[in-house]
Amino acid sequence: MLPKLSESYRRRSPVKPLIVTALALVLAAPAPAYATGRTPHNLRELAHQHGIRIGTAVDVAVLRAEPDYRATLNREFTNVTAENAMKWESIEPQRGSYTWDDADAVVDNARRNGQKVRGHNLVWHNQLPAWLTEGVENGTIGDTELREILRDHITTEVRRYKGKIKAWDVVNEVVEEDGTLRKSIWLTHLGPGYIADAFRWAHRADPHAKLYVNDYNLEWNAPKIETTLSLIKDLRAQGVPVHGIGFQGHLGIQYDYPGDWANVMRRFADLGLEIAVTEMDVRMVLPVTPEKLATQATYYSRALSDCLSVRTCKEFTVWGFTDRHSWVPGWFDGEGAACILDENLAPKPAYQALLSVKR
Repeated sequence: MLPKLSESYRRRSPVKPLIVTALALVLAAPAPAYATGRTPHNLRELAHQHGIRIGTAVDVAVLRAEPDYRATLNREFTNVTAENAMKWESIEPQRGSYTWDDADAVVDNARRNGQKVRGHNLVWHNQLPAWLTEGVENGTIGDTELREILRDHITTEVRRYKGKIKAWDVVNEVVEEDGTLRKSIWLTHLGPGYIADAFRWAHRADPHAKLYVNDYNLEWNAPKIETTLSLIKDLRAQGVPVHGIGFQGHLGIQYDYPGDWANVMRRFADLGLEIAVTEMDVRMVLPVTPEKLATQATYYSRALSDCLSVRTCKEFTVWGFTDRHSWVPGWFDGEGAACILDENLAPKPAYQALLSVKR
């Protein structure tokens, strides 16, 4: 997830005006029949019918505080991702002092409810602990020590959850919008080899976990797509254990749906990679209208259909499932209602549209 708004993230041309009949199609049309002969009752059933994981990001404070949120989470989803609890600043706010309670809570709840866990994330340019960034900036942490710190961080976190994490986002958002490698402290001080190192360290710590590159705007941004493809080709040619690509999937209905997304997924699948949609949401300019909800429903269902059209599609995760708790209003002024359930946990047309998707 992007922690701050960027112009590149707004992107794409405005969507064409929606005709009212789209709403009727979403709300009135019967769901397509599955091979099993019936439409699933919830997302967990949908996941089992399609043989993929359907997941959500989890806010651990809300998980603890709100029984209805917790009950919905456990009923609907087969996969979970800690929204922030596994990020570096959360687990090691002071050097050498680990705070595992929040991350453990997400993993423990998932295991009690038969859910898989996506680890998010090991290496990112954001949400790093202050002791690390300040140490690099003031020179008290040199490049050799920084590499050791990164190795120890990855090894410690992955080992703690060995056998409990299905997949890890090893590197998150490592390619810029113009197709160059992101100018992070990692690239500046360790060089591009840090990416291969991160995957090798993670694999050594848990040889059975699937290891992913995760990024945003891979649905449509050509320079970013080409660089990421080349990066992964090069890594795999070196024997680096890269197993999958994560498409974040943060969309907005005021922009065209990325119509070539399925083909982009296939290009990555052709490298032998698993495909996952890892952070799906579809925001809109407020206020909410029935027409906007219909368009949103179409975007969600198209995204799931695109993923299912690729043989190696393994996961479809939404970045929060209720408008009661969504990151969108805090980062996109005047926008919101991005989730598949409303603030009262009632299903929106987007939820019903997902249940209607078939391969």
